[in-house]
Amino acid sequence: MKDVQNMGDTRGIAIQRVGISRAWIPFLVAAQEGGSQHVTASIERFTVDLPMEYKGTHMSRFMEILHESANRPLNFLTVDELLKHVLCKLSAKSAHIAISFKYFIKKAAPISKKKSLLDVDCMFIGDKIKNEPLDFTMAVTVPVTSLCPCSKEISAYGAHNQRSRIKGAVKFSKENDITIEKMAGIIEKQASSAVYPILKREDEKFVTETAYDNPKFVEDILRDLVLALRKLDKIDYFSVECENFESIHNHNAYASHQEYK
Repeated sequence: MKDVQNMGDTRGIAIQRVGISRAWIPFLVAAQEGGSQHVTASIERFTVDLPMEYKGTHMSRFMEILHESANRPLNFLTVDELLKHVLCKLSAKSAHIAISFKYFIKKAAPISKKKSLLDVDCMFIGDKIKNEPLDFTMAVTVPVTSLCPCSKEISAYGAHNQRSRIKGAVKFSKENDITIEKMAGIIEKQASSAVYPILKREDEKFVTETAYDNPKFVEDILRDLVLALRKLDKIDYFSVECENFESIHNHNAYASHQEYK
């Protein structure tokens, strides 16, 4: 049959990124303790470059490659192989993918040790130029608790606190040991307190008092996370965002930072 996509185009415009977006597919994600976790992943974008000489790319091939890769746990190496595959199959010079998903981390309540699963938002981003190393970014967003230092200082009793969301993203061009669980743990430690899906009374007391003893502005959380990420080896770049869902205002407090190592 006639291949319309491979027909010529005379407008002289090369397209930097063309492909698919917002595709949902079941995937496996490599877990820290070994094995893998089943996730429902959103393919935010999966693209290649298109030379000016060609009319279009072959959209169905993106889905074919995703389905072929779905039974292998996602990590640095498998994302690299996936992008190599699409570069070869579509005769492209560059390829890019961004995959977002919910990942569940095992948590034990601080006192009762009741076990539960905490959901965190994750994204893997891969950028690859033919015959060059993969540029890989892992982003993890974790819910935490923050308690206001000012409120604690000026109040006769109590202090206002709120749930916060902290996003940390690290970029690396070589495989390393930074897992989702490790990244989430680093993020959690910078908050006034961690959050837990299941808390008994003794746990609630512990979490409340822990936050009260560790008050932090959004700026404090962000700066402490920056210091923690600077200690990581084998990363090329990191970014952090912190948003406190204020309990005494109708707006949120926000801070962000990024730097190359």
